[in-house]
Amino acid sequence: MTDVQLRNLVKTYPGSSTRATDEVSLDIADGEFMVLLGPSGCGKTTLLRMLAGLELPDAGQIVVGGRDVTYLPPKDRNLSMVFQSYAVFPHRKVRDNIGFGLAMRGMDRNEIRRKVDWAADLLQLGAYLDRYPTQLSGGQRQRVAVARAIVVDADVLLMDEPLSNLDALLRLSFRSELKKLVEEIGITTLYVTHDQSEALSLGNRVAVMREGVIVQCDDPLMVYDRPASRFVGGFIGSPPMNFLTVQIDKNVDGPGTAADLGGHVIPAPAALRTLHGGPVHLGVRAETIAISHDPGAQAVRATVRVFEPLGSAVLVSVDVEGQEIKVQAPNTFRAAPGDTVWLTFAPSDLRWYDAETDLALETV
Repeated sequence: MTDVQLRNLVKTYPGSSTRATDEVSLDIADGEFMVLLGPSGCGKTTLLRMLAGLELPDAGQIVVGGRDVTYLPPKDRNLSMVFQSYAVFPHRKVRDNIGFGLAMRGMDRNEIRRKVDWAADLLQLGAYLDRYPTQLSGGQRQRVAVARAIVVDADVLLMDEPLSNLDALLRLSFRSELKKLVEEIGITTLYVTHDQSEALSLGNRVAVMREGVIVQCDDPLMVYDRPASRFVGGFIGSPPMNFLTVQIDKNVDGPGTAADLGGHVIPAPAALRTLHGGPVHLGVRAETIAISHDPGAQAVRATVRVFEPLGSAVLVSVDVEGQEIKVQAPNTFRAAPGDTVWLTFAPSDLRWYDAETDLALETV
């Protein structure tokens, strides 16, 4: 098993004035499952392809297990890759697809059979080894691709949106299987996706990319609960984090301070006193907001715009002083467009962002 170090990687494609990756650095620990998450065009696949050797960086360094592989060809890096498409050979049986890399390395036939059987057992493919890919479902073909990648004893496993071609239910079940598999074999893994659910459920850490730069890299729960910027908060979550523009009140007595939202007072950290009188962005997740038809202490008045039943919960879009936010409530809650409701925010659930930079403010 192996650690990976990416150092100041720069890549600009011909004909483009924008860097696909802009001095990106990232450390992946031995045996870690790292997920690169971001919108299309943010540079995550480019970063993966540079690690694989399919693209060469304009500048920077790639170190795998203490070995500089920046300009080595893919075959000399001892990495394996699972692509977005299944990329299995239709004219070869499952057994031969899984063992293809081993055969290319000249491994003994009996050893190939042993390792193929091991990988097929892990991926629940034992009953399909003598079938052709056209006789398999999409999920089974993707299992073949994963088995082929893990059987070669590579130092690092690379995955480029491997579940995107599967339907929603199959993707959900395969995701849990994949996480269990990677934990069992303990291989260092870099996984690329634009699906936040995949990222949060699979990764030991999640690196969020935007416009060629990693803007936050942390534990999945930390990325979700404490986004480093409005971009991260707005990209992750379904629904994404709500943001309200508020004014910091400079006339509050006591150790704390407060934010003013159209006459409504919301408790704010004392550290924001230095911003008194100025606007800040308040971030809050939909599921942390309490909604009621009855006003309470420090409750904020809102008007219902849209009511959406989701089965296990309801999603209520409300207007607060001309700003729309979403509230996730229990499925027993009922409201109709035009109703007046009252919202309560717990101070511990609020996140604060600079109005100019959109970066998280230090509040502790």
